[in-house]
Amino acid sequence: MKLVFAGTPEVAVPALDALIASGRHEVAAVVTRPDAPAGRGRRLVASPVAERAEEAGIEVLKPAKPRDPDFLERLREIAPDCCPVVAYGALLPRVALDVPARGWVNLHFSLLPAWRGAAPVQHALMAGDEITGASTFLIEEGLDSGPVYGTVTETVRPTDTSGDLLTRLAFAGAGLLAATMDGIEDGSLEAVPQPGEGVTLAPKITVEDARVDWTAPALRVDRVVRGCTPAPGAWTTFRGERLKLVQAVPLPDRSDLAPGQLAAGKNNVYVGTGSHAVELLWVQAQGKKPMRAADWARGARITEGELVGD
Repeated sequence: MKLVFAGTPEVAVPALDALIASGRHEVAAVVTRPDAPAGRGRRLVASPVAERAEEAGIEVLKPAKPRDPDFLERLREIAPDCCPVVAYGALLPRVALDVPARGWVNLHFSLLPAWRGAAPVQHALMAGDEITGASTFLIEEGLDSGPVYGTVTETVRPTDTSGDLLTRLAFAGAGLLAATMDGIEDGSLEAVPQPGEGVTLAPKITVEDARVDWTAPALRVDRVVRGCTPAPGAWTTFRGERLKLVQAVPLPDRSDLAPGQLAAGKNNVYVGTGSHAVELLWVQAQGKKPMRAADWARGARITEGELVGD
């Protein structure tokens, strides 16, 4: 088939690579978000997908909105059979959905109908899911509600951050998307409607969602820290300033600390929760680089009984 691939961040690059490498289909163009300011200089930088497409000599389309007339005209000129999508980052209007004969097929990082929305991996981790995965489905105007072509499953590991899990799903999902294109092309795959039961939503994680509640059990604190790493980053407050929590682990055998109470030893920093303590391994103070929690505690000269989250 002739394909137009839509995607923007680094997590979409493995899928683009898989389609380019398959040799069975032609990736005629890539659609991605416009260049965005990045770094201290805030200079405009192309998306990871745009950079990869340019390296491969593929035409890159960067509409401000996917309903822009010039973009739609070019899409019709290319006349793709199908448009695979991975984390494109913009809502596709009906006028765009109608262009490819076999529709737009999205790779979504959950086992649909679970975790429809922008942050499925973060929500799966924060909810304590033991199994997650990726799905390919035909895009319709509802939120991730279209019929499903295929899935792959992935075990959630006890120490996974959302970054760890998303990286594995990006590569597993790349193979699934390539296989889905093959199955659509040869007629061996048919999309199956999603069940009406088991629908959960995964809206974008806000900064406030990432604030740790120390009265919650240690297991919940652990899930929030891992689910919000690397973005938007779990955090608390200390002496009136924000403290980012980069890595922490629950300690089931210590329960002598009140919620939010700090205890700093020579090489360890502990915080009480609503159940047992957690050990802070890496933190990032406001305006500083990430550092070992013990080094941060020595520099801060924590006194007995001090709290985080005050």
